[in-house]
Amino acid sequence: MLKSIVMGFQALIAIALIASILLQSGKSAGLSGAIAGGAESFFGKKKGLDQLFAKITIVLAVIFGLMSLVLAVWN
Repeated sequence: MLKSIVMGFQALIAIALIASILLQSGKSAGLSGAIAGGAESFFGKKKGLDQLFAKITIVLAVIFGLMSLVLAVWN
């Protein structure tokens, strides 16, 4: 019973982790992206939601990893 609850919670964490990764802004590719990306990082445009999503992603990834270890040891 408890194992099923933990597995369900892990599934919710996995969905939240996927959503937080997809909501982050992507890195620009190519020469034009390198020029624009350099200007954005120089002037400090990456603030606010990008940093929030990065922190949320890290926390969710750590929780997911720990829960995976717990479930692996539990078997």
